[in-house]
Amino acid sequence: MSGRLVKDKGHPLIFQALKEIFMENNRFQQSVVLVIAGDGPWGARYKDRGANILVLGPLGRADLAKFYNAIDIFVHPTLRGQGLDQTPLEAILSGKPVMTTRVASLTGSVIVGPELGYTFSPTVESLKKTLYRVWKDGKVVLEKKGKAARQRGLKLFTATKMTAAYERLFLCMPKEAYCKYP
Repeated sequence: MSGRLVKDKGHPLIFQALKEIFMENNRFQQSVVLVIAGDGPWGARYKDRGANILVLGPLGRADLAKFYNAIDIFVHPTLRGQGLDQTPLEAILSGKPVMTTRVASLTGSVIVGPELGYTFSPTVESLKKTLYRVWKDGKVVLEKKGKAARQRGLKLFTATKMTAAYERLFLCMPKEAYCKYP
């Protein structure tokens, strides 16, 4: 996970799900580490949660790239739609699949199908099922999903493509001729 460490990002949801899974499954506990990059008012609450949860704090651009390269999957348990979230886009452009709550802003744009990542309802039970599925799918499946997500990201979400899309939108408002997309 990365980003602002605040309640509405859904972090308490993943902490509870992992706590329950670690109590149920020793092999899962021995093989999974949650790495958190970011800062915010809830940051202090995330420290000292055990050996399986590593809080890095805020990272600069170079270290953020290392963070994305080091993880197998990016977990984004947000509890509300927030437009087009930056952190899942960073993850897919780094070639990482994303596991996120089913909110329209993400399932309608970033994770539009199971070939790109995983989605779950914002409940502990749904998140646990998805965590187990990711774990059972393993590294090969995660790498395949990450490659597919990166291809989609490069097609739609680079800075140049996003700028062009916004420019087209703003030109479209006053002049309908610009609203016709190729």
